[in-house]
Amino acid sequence: MAEAARDALSDIDAGVARALAEVIGDADRRRRVRGSSVGPARFRLSELRARLLRERVFEDPTRLLGRLRRRGLLEEVPEGRSDKSYLSAYPEELRTLLLGELARAEAVEPLGMTAIPDEASEIQAMDAEFVAHLREVLRERLEETLAFGRTFGIEELARYLRGLFGEALYFDSLVALLQQYALADVPLIAPTGRPTGSTGFHLALFGPPGTGKTFAIDDLVRGNPRQGVPAHGLPGRNRYCGGITPAQFLRVGAFYTGRTFNFIVPEFNDWFRYRGMVEPLKLVMEQREVKWETTFGTVGPYTFRSYFSVNYNVRTVGSSDYWTTVNDPNFAALEDRMLLRFHPMTKERFRAVEASAERLDLGEIDFSRAGAIRDHLTLLHAVQTRHPLLAGRFRPRPVRLDRELYGTLREVSEKALGRSSHPNFSPRLKSRAVKLASAAAMLAYFASPGDAELGIAPADAAFARRFYEEEIRSREGRRGSIEAGRERGA
Repeated sequence: MAEAARDALSDIDAGVARALAEVIGDADRRRRVRGSSVGPARFRLSELRARLLRERVFEDPTRLLGRLRRRGLLEEVPEGRSDKSYLSAYPEELRTLLLGELARAEAVEPLGMTAIPDEASEIQAMDAEFVAHLREVLRERLEETLAFGRTFGIEELARYLRGLFGEALYFDSLVALLQQYALADVPLIAPTGRPTGSTGFHLALFGPPGTGKTFAIDDLVRGNPRQGVPAHGLPGRNRYCGGITPAQFLRVGAFYTGRTFNFIVPEFNDWFRYRGMVEPLKLVMEQREVKWETTFGTVGPYTFRSYFSVNYNVRTVGSSDYWTTVNDPNFAALEDRMLLRFHPMTKERFRAVEASAERLDLGEIDFSRAGAIRDHLTLLHAVQTRHPLLAGRFRPRPVRLDRELYGTLREVSEKALGRSSHPNFSPRLKSRAVKLASAAAMLAYFASPGDAELGIAPADAAFARRFYEEEIRSREGRRGSIEAGRERGA
């Protein structure tokens, strides 16, 4: 971790890099004046030191020069007893690279902003928050939580959220809370008995601003005291990333090696605007080994095992909502790696968001089950992750997949394929529906006592089917809810 911090570009490195870029530019001009546009450009260390002194940068440049030499961007040549020369085979490209790194560093981390948050302390605080809440449940509300869990399931959770937000909005909140349950990363067991995956998944809500995305992934999960919204999600397992740049995130991600948290990013689209960030972010979302190299240093390698809940804001245009969205260059990157929900701003959704905001402002939304849901989620997460406070009291149980679920989902895809010979949806969408059904199955842990694997109930499969149908419809550019589509015979 400390090495990653040292490798980050500091203000000192920035001063040296800026002077070096000018020296390389001078060397390139000298080469061209002599009539040679090929061969390396040469500059002396003493020349660079003189410029640094003139610009009042009182630091030794050899650290940056050593990095560039190790990366093959400079060649060192002894010159005399006390001086050295450096050769750059491609001076214009190296100068452009240095200035580009400087521009990105200055845009990403302005002066006065801490380059790396104290992530070790952040993790300790989150762990302490989780343990404190779990102890409170075990000490004061265990029997109450177990009784709640014996009658709890996907239908009860959906009914509660539908009562809060209405038919048009509740589904996003339902998916966001299921992702909280899925963070336990419970194994998925095939009918053959072989593990074929786990419940955890990334969640992205994709669409124009004002469609209720932030409320679903953040306010409902972590709570918003200013609006009187209590937390429903896991205590101490959701890392808010508002204001963190992608460069900062790539460095702090190393602290989470071997741990599973959820990172809430309210403006994920901003992260993709930083130069050179798309490929590292893809590795993070794929939970592969991350190694981020810049001219000034290297972060990693490390393996990221946590998940994301993100909003990706994109402007849409009238009846071409979906086609405007897919033209965003990062849409495919998210859809291939995340459970992605697409939201056009229709008149119906606008009215639903407006009505929900009014009810919230007027205090008419009753969050009476928030505490019970959070206690249930906390206890179940501790059980499924083998928390030491529950050693020997409950046994972790995986989720058993079955062919019936896949048959149900295949009916949906076949119906969609019958409408077009060129489908607009990816087969990966089906795997996301399976993840949702598996997460929904976890809710019934205390309702189905025993040590057997958790099965996917008909209600869980019906929920996954609805998700699959809605997302296919959105990718076909079709409007309206599933219920309205059924009324029209779609």
